[in-house]
Amino acid sequence: MNDHFENLVDGLADQGYAVIDDFLSEQEVTSILELGHFKNAMSLFKKAGIGKPQEKQINESIRGDYIQWIDKQKSAEPLIRYLKRLEELLPYFNQSLFLSLKDYEVHMTAYPAGSFYKRHLDQFKYDDHRKLSIICYLNTNWKEADGGQLRMYLAYGTKDIFPTAGRLVCFRSDQIEHEVLPATRERLSLTGWMLDQLVDLRNL
Repeated sequence: MNDHFENLVDGLADQGYAVIDDFLSEQEVTSILELGHFKNAMSLFKKAGIGKPQEKQINESIRGDYIQWIDKQKSAEPLIRYLKRLEELLPYFNQSLFLSLKDYEVHMTAYPAGSFYKRHLDQFKYDDHRKLSIICYLNTNWKEADGGQLRMYLAYGTKDIFPTAGRLVCFRSDQIEHEVLPATRERLSLTGWMLDQLVDLRNL
């Protein structure tokens, strides 16, 4: 993992984002998908809203995904394994990038075919605790024709990233606007943030 961690740090320092392939192995992705959560996402997960939890509104013209927050203590081993990797990253980021990260939060995300998330920032207007956005994709045999790109809006233009299984994308939550483009098939990921405060589980 050290090479992956270094590449993440270098990318964040140089351009505000980084893309790492094989952050999760094929076997690790399969282990997560075999848990069954994503097989029944439309019935088990909640419809995602916009805004802070206490102000959340459902608006399918802006976003159409379904989410389920991951419990750090009670989740199955394949998910815990991924969370532990994030826990290792947190002090590494603090030391290398001089951040003051204290915690992280992650939810499972499922976009039904044809759904999307319009251009936005991950940091709330009156809440700046989200510092880094981290997305790990779980889509096996993904092809460019399937669509579903993460489109980031950068100073020099846009960059599209396809949601290939095992790929990790990390970017500055307060700086990089982005959107999720529609796909022709269901699109799955582990979506999270590193924060400069401890997570309040009551807001999840």
